[in-house]
Amino acid sequence: MTNFRWVICVMLFFATTINYLDRQVLSLTWDEFIKPEFHWDEIDYGNITGVFAIVYALAQLFAGRVVDKLGTKKGYTVAIGVWSFGACVHALCGIATEAYIGMESRLELIQATGDLAVAISTFSVYMFMFARCVLALGEGGNFPSAIKATAEYFPKKDRAFATSIFNSGASIGALVAPLTIPVLAAKFGWEMAFLIIGALGFIWMGFWIFVYKKPSENHLVNAVELAYIEQDAALDAEFAKKSVAEEGSGKMGIFQCLKHRQAWAFILARFFTDGVWWFFLFWTPSYLNTQFGIKTSDPAGIALIFTLYLITMLSIFGGKLPTIFINKTGKDPYYCRTRAMLIFALIPLVVLLAQPLGQISPLFPVICIGLGGAAHQSWSANLYTVGTDMFPKKAAATITGICGMA
Repeated sequence: MTNFRWVICVMLFFATTINYLDRQVLSLTWDEFIKPEFHWDEIDYGNITGVFAIVYALAQLFAGRVVDKLGTKKGYTVAIGVWSFGACVHALCGIATEAYIGMESRLELIQATGDLAVAISTFSVYMFMFARCVLALGEGGNFPSAIKATAEYFPKKDRAFATSIFNSGASIGALVAPLTIPVLAAKFGWEMAFLIIGALGFIWMGFWIFVYKKPSENHLVNAVELAYIEQDAALDAEFAKKSVAEEGSGKMGIFQCLKHRQAWAFILARFFTDGVWWFFLFWTPSYLNTQFGIKTSDPAGIALIFTLYLITMLSIFGGKLPTIFINKTGKDPYYCRTRAMLIFALIPLVVLLAQPLGQISPLFPVICIGLGGAAHQSWSANLYTVGTDMFPKKAAATITGICGMA
């Protein structure tokens, strides 16, 4: 049997890694490089990241439907093309701000009021908000596309593990970022850091266009592997038949998905838990700097961030836990996944120990946050897979996008 499905899984892993690298560039450069240049404060940074989060959530809602309509190959190509372009746009924010401040009318006003720092800060914040919006629009398509590709290339019993592998790209991206981005920014300037990381997406896009085809159309997938991939075909056909009976057509758009109770259960699960990872992603570098005076470019800062995201890599095993339960109990995948998710939901409580243990050493908060992040990513990988258990493949991206908005 060929194993081309794992090639696709590796591609999804690299796409997710690039996704999080692009997202991390700002958080790793704003405090030491961008903040002094544009006179930002924490409120400015919070507003920029807040706008990104809102647009990213809304983008997922519609990106899922677009991916289902365009297909996995075209949908993913558009998504990574847009977010890579958005990443590169960040590099132009400084030039745009300089050009704006240099306009004759603006110079006269600045000279009259003496508010040069305010003018630079205000306009640069708006420029970065625009760049983050473009980035968010594209990145909103990553997980809907990846989940749809997983549903097309993996049977139900393997989807949680495959999802945990590509989802670990988030941890790898966050792990590689502090080792590379501050160095790039210090050596070549923060603008080049955005451009170099953004270019990785365009390189991935070229490989994706060349490699991806549906399993039934891919000559690199032999008959044995195709049969393995399609072992749930009868269940998928039953899903499709039920959809036609209930909706009167074979289509499952956003509103059709929302008519199902399981969609709302999925939405609530994402709504109450996604903030954990976002909080860790955006604020941990700043927390280390503010609380302990450790910058991400310092050797100690690099070591701590590396340790943090190395611990989150434990989430890969989160995709295997339901399989272990299946083998031991003989229960169906959905039952075993939800039991595993209960365990993962309890582990992040260790983060409550971060503050008191931080009095001893900054390493202890990092360990606590890392364990919480690993548990969250394990939960997330299984939750994504639950969505494909509940809905047919044709709606995989749509339901993922809807719940991603939560």
